[in-house]
Amino acid sequence: MAISSEPTSDTEPKAARPVPSADTPPAETGDPKRWQALLVLLVAAFLDMLDSTVANVAAPSMQRGLHAGYSAIQWVLVGYQMAFALMLILGGRLGDIFGRKKVFLLGVAGFTLFSLASGCAQEPWQLVAARVAQGACAGIMVPQVMSIIHVTFSAKEKGTAFALYGSISGLAATIGLAAGGLLVDWNLFGLDWRIIFLINVPVGIAGVIYGAKVIRESKASSALRLDGFGLLLITLGVVMFIYPLLQGRELGWPVEGFVSMGLSVPVLVGFVLWQRRRISSGSSPLVEMSMFRIRSFSSGLAANLAFYIGMGMFSIAWTLYMQIGQGWSPMHAGLTSLFFCVGAFFASTGSLMVLVPKFGRKVLHIGAVVLVAGLLGYIWVAGHYGHSIHSWQLGLPLFVIGIGFGAVATPLPVIIIGDVPHQDAGSASGLVHTDIQLGFAIGGALVSVVFFGGLAAGTASSVDHITPQLRQQLVATASVAPGQVDSTIAAYRTCAVDRSKEKDPSTVPGSCTSVPALQDPKVAAVLGSATKTVTGDAFADSMQASLWTFGGIVALVFLLMFAIPKQAAEQTFEDGELSGAAGEAAAAV
Repeated sequence: MAISSEPTSDTEPKAARPVPSADTPPAETGDPKRWQALLVLLVAAFLDMLDSTVANVAAPSMQRGLHAGYSAIQWVLVGYQMAFALMLILGGRLGDIFGRKKVFLLGVAGFTLFSLASGCAQEPWQLVAARVAQGACAGIMVPQVMSIIHVTFSAKEKGTAFALYGSISGLAATIGLAAGGLLVDWNLFGLDWRIIFLINVPVGIAGVIYGAKVIRESKASSALRLDGFGLLLITLGVVMFIYPLLQGRELGWPVEGFVSMGLSVPVLVGFVLWQRRRISSGSSPLVEMSMFRIRSFSSGLAANLAFYIGMGMFSIAWTLYMQIGQGWSPMHAGLTSLFFCVGAFFASTGSLMVLVPKFGRKVLHIGAVVLVAGLLGYIWVAGHYGHSIHSWQLGLPLFVIGIGFGAVATPLPVIIIGDVPHQDAGSASGLVHTDIQLGFAIGGALVSVVFFGGLAAGTASSVDHITPQLRQQLVATASVAPGQVDSTIAAYRTCAVDRSKEKDPSTVPGSCTSVPALQDPKVAAVLGSATKTVTGDAFADSMQASLWTFGGIVALVFLLMFAIPKQAAEQTFEDGELSGAAGEAAAAV
């Protein structure tokens, strides 16, 4: 169905108003309110990306404020990403069927409502539930942004619109890390971490009201039907895999968790078979499976998923290391993150528009090598300085990691979609978004295994390392009798290890209160100072383990990149400009 290029009056009969199709580019004149509509779309995209990053920095403050365990905070972060990823698959289809404007405004309204619920949460489970619902609404909202831009702007204007979208997303990711720390530290109106969610409410309400006036409705030209059973299968498969990883440490790694992860594989295979059956019977699939026959698409998605599994693990472990392990304030942690953000910003800009058109796939490999170099630098710095590390010592490794990240993360989604047929650009872009979010969710869940898995052993090792100094201080400062020093240190070691195993870091184990020697004020003062050293060094060890794991994942990504056809990167760019479906998918960056 053709898209009307003429403005319609409010008195025109509804039947006379053609509904734009995603398959037909708009006329050169376009919608007279298209730039106002773009403003609403960009603000919505900004809020989504901001909430994805700002919560990372504020997570430890949420944990303290709600007396939550580590797994609850992981759910606050990972639950959002998981719900977002799952709803992205469905969100685009809902817009095609019911109208992109309606579904977009519904998503914004839900995102605003559950932002309010997150800001008002009084219990950990309330915050987790609100964040999962918020992520689901974001998954409904975000796919409509690209589709609305696609049907609203002319071919000449799309490049500008998508470039603005990509810039806003990058800006939000950068600002979110710093702004989260500033907002929490400023404690505006005494709201502490709640302000990061409540600030969305007035902006969201304004977006719904103004968006209803300036966004033009559009939907698919052909009749489509929802694949409810397909959605059920993929949701069940993903949850069966991720839930045991998130809750495993909390529940003591029960056997049924491993069974659940194993059974998730046949469930996801069943989803693929069901999609093929839908296609063969002429029904509308949830995912267009024919795209996976394109080598650059399927191999690129595999590399992309692995890459973001590593990034998801790194981002949460990084936050825990800075704020809980090193005791930095949210502002301190947020400002330290700027080293990474600056490197990623420069690499993202240069790789997409300058390096990839000239050097193709080699840029991805170089980016992976640079990223590993940055990780190795971080590993050395964290191990060398331990608990006494400063932000400026992390600056260079983080900057190098940011450069490597930007050189891979920015062009990879565009190259993945470069060979996809024009009519499948929206679906392909949605799958790339889903791939990224699932990677983040799986990586965040792996924190329970990689980061916390060795924390107890690291704590014991840290206590053993400072035992000679601790003996001297207990005798000289706390007046502990020489014959009682070793037993006091042994009791403290047990207490410290037990505390590191607790799900809630504020919980005091029984081993810390049952030994009278540990309750002596002078002894407690000496041990309190030692605990800062022990915690800092133990978290540094766990961070190093996470970095080694991330480095191994990046090495895997390096190898997977060889499966991407050499010509895919070059053909994605024509005369320095994004071509074909890749131009419409640039916002996936």
